[in-house]
Amino acid sequence: MVGIAAMIGGAIFVLTGPAIGLAGSAVIIVFVLNGVITLFTAMVYAELGSAMPEAGGGYLWIREGLPRPNAFISGWMAWFAHIVAGSLYAVGFGAFLYSLLQTYLLSQPIFGVIPVDKLIAVAAVAAFTYVNVKGTSETGKTGTIVTLAQLGAIVVILAFGFWAMQSNPGWQDNFAEQLLPLGLGGMVAAMGLTFIAFEGYEVIVQTGEEVKNPKRNIPRAIFISLAVVVSLYCLMAFVALAAISPPGGEPAWQFIGGAGELGIAKAVDLFMPYGLYVVLAGGIVSTLAALNATTFSSARVALAMGRNYNLPAALGSIHPVNKTPHVAAVVSGIIMAVMAYALPLQEIALAAAVIFLLLFTQVNIAAITIRRIYGDKLSYGYKIPFFPIIPIIGIILKLGLAVYLLVTQPLSWGITVLWILVGFVLYRMYQFKKEVEHYAPLVTTEGTQERRDYRILVIYSPENPDRLAKYAIRAAKEAGGEVNVLRIITVPSQTPLSAGSAFAESARKGFAPLEQMFGDRDVLNHYLVRVSHDTTEAILATIEEQKISLLIADFETVRRNKKLMTLATCDMLAVKAEDDVLQLDDQMMPAEKKNMVVVYDGGAHANLVLKVTSWLEHSGRFKVDVLAIGKKDDDSDGSIPMKPDYLAQLGIELKEASLSETAGESAASVFSAIDSYRPDLVVMGSSIGRFSVFDSPALLQMIKQLQCPVIVARDFGIPGVRKATTFFMKVLGK
Repeated sequence: MVGIAAMIGGAIFVLTGPAIGLAGSAVIIVFVLNGVITLFTAMVYAELGSAMPEAGGGYLWIREGLPRPNAFISGWMAWFAHIVAGSLYAVGFGAFLYSLLQTYLLSQPIFGVIPVDKLIAVAAVAAFTYVNVKGTSETGKTGTIVTLAQLGAIVVILAFGFWAMQSNPGWQDNFAEQLLPLGLGGMVAAMGLTFIAFEGYEVIVQTGEEVKNPKRNIPRAIFISLAVVVSLYCLMAFVALAAISPPGGEPAWQFIGGAGELGIAKAVDLFMPYGLYVVLAGGIVSTLAALNATTFSSARVALAMGRNYNLPAALGSIHPVNKTPHVAAVVSGIIMAVMAYALPLQEIALAAAVIFLLLFTQVNIAAITIRRIYGDKLSYGYKIPFFPIIPIIGIILKLGLAVYLLVTQPLSWGITVLWILVGFVLYRMYQFKKEVEHYAPLVTTEGTQERRDYRILVIYSPENPDRLAKYAIRAAKEAGGEVNVLRIITVPSQTPLSAGSAFAESARKGFAPLEQMFGDRDVLNHYLVRVSHDTTEAILATIEEQKISLLIADFETVRRNKKLMTLATCDMLAVKAEDDVLQLDDQMMPAEKKNMVVVYDGGAHANLVLKVTSWLEHSGRFKVDVLAIGKKDDDSDGSIPMKPDYLAQLGIELKEASLSETAGESAASVFSAIDSYRPDLVVMGSSIGRFSVFDSPALLQMIKQLQCPVIVARDFGIPGVRKATTFFMKVLGK
């Protein structure tokens, strides 16, 4: 009922007429195609809604699957979009009710200044805010009653329409003659006009914490409501075209389309007694049902953001008796009422459409990364078939529609960008600090006030604190940067974080050897101690807070932490060095240089590999050999384009090798080539060709077999953007 209410809204009565004017009888195809397009993202929502059924929906999943700023921005956008949608439904309700009753009531503004329809809209928002504060049961019962009334009105209209078709024997000809009167362009325009009406399934996932058996029921609710709504839209358009013979003799599509938003009302008035009033009444209950659903969902988004300290924590509170997010509901309701009364909602509603499309795009990306992070650790009630093809198609379709709105409605993008900028400034200046203080408070910090632009983060290891520090020192001296050492005091989830403060002084003393090491080498450094229930959250918070450029961590720590790899917004060096005795100082030249082998594949991480190579080579302690790797096929010798000028400056000779089709054969080939150099240090990217070093058992075994330190470089990039860029560059032949 929540999904049906949100998807039908008043759109079935208001948008169907203009859509028929654009597409003619092909409007039925338009609704089916929109349903199919929507299905790609609906499947993503069904999977994540069954596996992670919590209030917040898309915001929560983006928080789990994309870097932190995306989580706040997505929640900020979703909250705004739900509030705008609720305001729009409230204004629609006020307009419908006022149109129906203005003959019997005042037709002038109250006191000459207060519009009656706006007053009705505000009263409706207040009423449903109260219902949502009272309890989920009351919200559900009210929504069910209103939605049943809405469906009842639609069924009555359809019944009269099919009855009227009996006295209109030539109705079949209407569809043949009226197909695509404005061509394919009109059909595409009709799809763009009505597409957003099918996205209400997003509201369903907001019930995750309050619905019985969400693993089963949320996917069912999404698919059933989508099937019902697409069917109802198609049937409404069908009977509107088939059941009428316009009095002027013009084609039915022209008669309906010419009346615009009132097209369906005028068509129903021709075949049903008091049809105009029935449509108005249907519009009233439809907008009420949608208002109830969006009031519910906007409060849940605010609740989730308050819990995670992305909005003031008071929004995350639950009423002690009603068990509802009462503060979030009241605040959302107040903003909704102000918007409904004071703002020009048509332009803002278009911005809400853009925001929903961007939100759905992020959710599709998050679905891919969540599978990668959690794998089979989540319990799914539904899993997307043909993964990851389905979410990738969803990304393309949502971005395509967003670009369409950019071209046709540029003001909608202007409002969207402005809202995002306001949210981002609020996040960076205030809420991010609150979020960090809650999840990973800083209990000790040491270091000078001076800061450098290039900042390196090292995770402190009590067992061997200087093992990673020497690589950080080398990078800092070459890049003109600073080193930040992070020590994390982890406490059990049931223990308050304040308990960890007792260990702050002992943690501070453990930094003394590193402080001496940094001082001797004249490297600017800072020491940070955080207390957290989650080590990964502490690292991610530090990366964002300190604006870290490069993270240096133990290889096994990185390999086992897919969440860190996915959400970290900086470059990363994973160092495998159990018995590392390498000296990296450039103060005293060695008698004999060590062998450093650089594995280069020209891929996503190649630039960082070359940068690390230059840092280490400048120490004067290494003789560098480069192994260039490519894929062997019939049309290529397997080589990868290198940067010969860059290599010539370093005095490096280039050698080449090729990959096979399987990871096992490729790993054996690469290992053999590396081992032939008798390396003392190996530097490689986190992928070799199309194989991931962290995910391929064969490559992991290869690294384990190398009897020397290994540095795996991972260049930061937005998920999917690098692959998309590479694809388009290939298409353009560059």
